[in-house]
Amino acid sequence: MDFFSVFLVAVGLSMDAFAVSICKGLAMNTFDKREANLMGLFFGGFQALMPLIGWAVCVRFAKYVMAYDHWIAFGLLLFIGGKMILEAFTKKEEEASNKKLSIKELFILAIATSIDALAVGIAFAFEYTTFLPVLYAVLLIGVTTYLFSFGGAYIGKRFGNIFKNKAEIVGGVILIGIGVKILLEHLLG
Repeated sequence: MDFFSVFLVAVGLSMDAFAVSICKGLAMNTFDKREANLMGLFFGGFQALMPLIGWAVCVRFAKYVMAYDHWIAFGLLLFIGGKMILEAFTKKEEEASNKKLSIKELFILAIATSIDALAVGIAFAFEYTTFLPVLYAVLLIGVTTYLFSFGGAYIGKRFGNIFKNKAEIVGGVILIGIGVKILLEHLLG
């Protein structure tokens, strides 16, 4: 795969993380560079790690993971999205807009948005037989996802000013929508 092809894969893989970052940015009272960096590091790190794992294990365990990956991603996104919606209705406006992102939540979201990257790693195993090209590809995927995630948090914050107290509801609905999209793609595709 050439640079442009790997870059297109990286952009495609980063779209779920980008959407989730926008959702989390919606709930920011002020743009928090630390949280945006954390999102970028978690999402970029997992998007880079998953293809590496997929490449390393290759086809040996692929059929087990690919049979359930869409259900896992759907369940995690449904849980986090539902939690955001519930919190929007049960917390005061000021409390909801000042909510900090937890490491546990970031971990769950990073796994949910990067499961499909595992399959990309398996595809890499058919393309690359040595480690160096895989390392190059996963680094490009990680950096691209980091940049999209950081930018998504910033964009979400900008739109959060418009939505005010409805930001968490919109974010939760979008996360659930992403989960449904992942599930339908696998069930119908």
